Amino acid sequence: MNSYQGGCLCGAIRFEITSPIRKIIYCHCSMCRKAQGSAFAANGIVEREAFRILKGGDKLSTYESLPGQTKYFCSICGSPIMSRNTRRPEQVRVRLGTIDSDIVEKPEAHTFYSSRASWENYCDAELPRFDSWEPGRSNAD
Repeated sequence: MNSYQGGCLCGAIRFEITSPIRKIIYCHCSMCRKAQGSAFAANGIVEREAFRILKGGDKLSTYESLPGQTKYFCSICGSPIMSRNTRRPEQVRVRLGTIDSDIVEKPEAHTFYSSRASWENYCDAELPRFDSWEPGRSNAD
């Protein structure tokens, strides 16, 4: 079984994931770019029961970016940790840059690629590129 450790930049928040990470995508939408402060967000899904805050749960702040979509971040350093959607309460979307362990699962796609930053020139020819969600997925996932 896969097990991952991670946390925020300042170390106030630490978490553990005790399952594989699935549906790893690079999202290029403007909301993800703003939330990450980068060209795209690298996100993966884990089941809620496999994600556990080990330290600093009281340091998690939230922001509801869309109705039912809540982003969680460190109230001290601002590191984005995860997001949750009320339509899928059984899962957590983790920001992969906060994971310290080597991740064995691989990305599946680029989403909202036509919305990418004008200055971005990232080319990963091996992964498919979609102009919205990857096939079979909606904002609820």
